Amino acid sequence: MGDVAMTVPVIRELVASHENVKVTVVSKAAYKAFFDEIPRVSFFEADTEGRHKGFFGLLRLYGELKKLHFYAVADLHNVLRSKIITKLFAFRGKKTATVDKARKERAALTSLTNKVFEPLTPVSRRYAAVFGKLGFPISLENPVFPEKQKITLDLLELLGPKNEQWIGIAPFAQHRSKIYPRELIQQVITNLAANPNYKLMLFGGGKQEASTLKKYAKGLDNVFVIAGKMNLKQELRLISNLDLMLSMDSGNAHIAAMLGVKVVTLWGATHPYTGFAPFNQPADYALVSDREKYPLLPTSVYGNKKVKGYDDAMQTILPETVVSKINDILKKDAR
Repeated sequence: MGDVAMTVPVIRELVASHENVKVTVVSKAAYKAFFDEIPRVSFFEADTEGRHKGFFGLLRLYGELKKLHFYAVADLHNVLRSKIITKLFAFRGKKTATVDKARKERAALTSLTNKVFEPLTPVSRRYAAVFGKLGFPISLENPVFPEKQKITLDLLELLGPKNEQWIGIAPFAQHRSKIYPRELIQQVITNLAANPNYKLMLFGGGKQEASTLKKYAKGLDNVFVIAGKMNLKQELRLISNLDLMLSMDSGNAHIAAMLGVKVVTLWGATHPYTGFAPFNQPADYALVSDREKYPLLPTSVYGNKKVKGYDDAMQTILPETVVSKINDILKKDAR
């Protein structure tokens, strides 16, 4: 989800910079809502669990895409499935370009020996470079974001009118090494909720996460659990109206960033240097674990590698630091 969300501001800039360009995004149906509001962008579902599953399914997908008569193909994923489709178009003489995932550089950055601790090119700029290779250069220096979406009746019924500053909190991630400890995120939520000028929305997916969020919100009148109550399109409408999103290194950070929302992120085994910091966010909005105490950080690009002795790295990000950062950002907005 995060990888797809990161393409959104880049594609938005592409069509804004080149009026003769039309884009077809090929991805899973679940992500269609990300692109609904971008002009001259259509969506084609890749049904990788159905008619496009396996090698022969890929050939079927290629056959369906071929009928759309593309001028060029941009591979923003660089995995086996997208590589095959791109190669097939290249064999037909179409211009193609593939994102550089900098796998060697990422391996050096996350290595436990001879680590090269240097920031890598942000993923958004890697995506932009792909379109540049195809003859459509774009700049991400002054991005334009969509207007906040209208607060509809369903949001009003759940949250009430927007008389406070709205803060989204997404405390989960795919891997444990990227999840802020429960007792610490509870302190953050409780401390933020003590401010009557704030209204907090807790994001997650599935019954287990919703159950955990309900525990975080218990007894706090200005804290609302969103998990399980909205579809993606509704969540996007809500997120566009947030004043700030607090997230782990996860998809919710990139969804908020693609909508122009301020995003504070918490980093455990991973690190913004990998290039996955949310789009267009100041560097100090990323709160990282203590590298003096845990010098091997980052130990992983995606958080899926476990390193002995590093399970508690995120505890070095103090709750008061998180709360102070959010307060500072929102105070500036309120002036």
